[in-house]
Amino acid sequence: MRIAYVCTDPGIPVFGTKGASVHVQEMLRAFTGRGAQVTIISPRIGDTAPADLAGVVIHALRPLPSGEAVVRAQAALSQNAHVTQALTEAGPFDLIYERHALYAHAAMQFACDAGVAGVLEVNAPLLAEQARHRTLALPADADASTRTCMGAATTVTAVSPVVASYARDHGARSVEVIPNAVTPARFPQQDPPMGPFTLGFLGSLKPWHDVDTALDAFALLHAEAVPDAVLLIVGDGPERERLAHRADALGVADAVTFTGAVAPDAVPAMLARMHVGLSPYAASADFYFSPLKIYEYMAAGLAVVASDVGHLGQVVDDGTTGLLTPAGDARALANTLSRLAADPALRMRLGTTARAHVMAHHTWDGIAARVMGHADQHADQTASAPA
Repeated sequence: MRIAYVCTDPGIPVFGTKGASVHVQEMLRAFTGRGAQVTIISPRIGDTAPADLAGVVIHALRPLPSGEAVVRAQAALSQNAHVTQALTEAGPFDLIYERHALYAHAAMQFACDAGVAGVLEVNAPLLAEQARHRTLALPADADASTRTCMGAATTVTAVSPVVASYARDHGARSVEVIPNAVTPARFPQQDPPMGPFTLGFLGSLKPWHDVDTALDAFALLHAEAVPDAVLLIVGDGPERERLAHRADALGVADAVTFTGAVAPDAVPAMLARMHVGLSPYAASADFYFSPLKIYEYMAAGLAVVASDVGHLGQVVDDGTTGLLTPAGDARALANTLSRLAADPALRMRLGTTARAHVMAHHTWDGIAARVMGHADQHADQTASAPA
């Protein structure tokens, strides 16, 4: 099967270290692992491809300019013509798979016009997210572009129920909820680490990750129950400096390590240093994330502690595959962490069950199989349709 993977989001370097970059790379691995010939079409390739993705054909689009939001939006809209040209030159394809981006609609429209399967992966309600956290320039154009690609897609895969509703509200005809996943080979079975009780957070340091509450809870734990506990914060982002100052103000700076960004292949070793994986989020009525970190914590056999927000109660089975705590409640989180620190058997049970669950139900290979199945089904329906 020949697959075009289109990712025009200028904030995602395909071969970078961000969570979204890891997501792209893992899907590329899953497709190629199933024998597909894959072409990546993107304006931001990033670093050199990992050795196991050297066979992926790279079709680099011209980079989008920086500057004012309107200028960037106009350039992104203009990029649609270049995507159409790239698909024409690099094709034909049996499947066009796109990571949804603002102002991008050419790939799904091309698939629809060509009569091939077009699968649109939607990871967030981008119109609302952009308006809330950044600047949504040319809102009418952004909305029209979103409706065009949603309506043209054969299938939309959404990472959460809220994202699925967003896709339907914007014209998607067929929507499936497919959360994030893992590649089992990246996370071999390992014994719990030796040394002090180690909490870990993996992810970008952005406002929606409530690392503040994690730091407050860690300070309570450190002062009251486990004075030698340590906190490992793996990742980088605009909140890093402020969070470092907060750790200092709480008196725990010496027990907190900020690693900065790490390469995806270094993540398993980082998780192997942890006893507990933290996934803190602030309370939100429209929580829409599918936290990759949770699935990777589970694959690594960690005890997971997540905020009880949105659909996370469906991701973490409280008391079975992890523990949930009220969002923003540092005292409740500290009490849960104290309980885990004192009970290695509980940590082992949670981690073992979580690992078995994610390996059975949440793998990138499984997602690739479903997506490629859509392409096969679409091809069969097209072939059997009356002329």
